[in-house]
Parts: sequence; C-alpha cells; structure tokens
Amino acid sequence: MARIINLITFLVVLTIGLAFAVLNAEPVEIDYYFGSWRLSLSLVIVFSLLIGVLAGVVASLGFVFRLKREISALRKLGKLADEELANLRALPVRDKH
Repeated sequence: MARIINLITFLVVLTIGLAFAVLNAEPVEIDYYFGSWRLSLSLVIVFSLLIGVLAGVVASLGFVFRLKREISALRKLGKLADEELANLRALPVRDKH
C-alpha cells in the first residue's frame, strides 16, 4: 500500500515539475564574475533550489553530528545503569533480624 502511495506521489510531483518546466521555458541570462550563461528560467529556479537545499544540509551537519554524539553518550550511560541495576538485583538481601 505504501509503495502505491509513494508511486502516486512521485507521479504527481513529476507532472507538476514538468508543467512548471514547460510554462517557464523562457531563456534568462545569468551573469557572474567571469562570464554569463543563458539557461531556461525553470532550470535556474531548480538549480537555485538545489543549491539552497545543499547549503541547508551543510549548515545542519554540525548540529546533527553533535546530537549523534549526545545519543551515543546517553546510550552508554543507559547501558551502565542497566548493568548496575542487574548487579544490584543479583546481590543477596541481608535482613537484620
């Protein structure tokens, strides 16, 4: 069922993307320091979106790695606590009476 939903979602996104590309096919000139390129508007928008996504991923990598280190440290603490609890349960109970 999930596979069919994923396929339908992919086809809808693909159809919208193709319609977007067809409707925005006018060429635009991109100027930069060393020259210029002439590309269709849809390609410029898609490339800008991809560059933004990549910049966001790179910007969040430090945060993600810090959280992964914290998760690892917490798992070690949890494992130590479980071992200590198991050791305490294994101790015989001594009653004063």
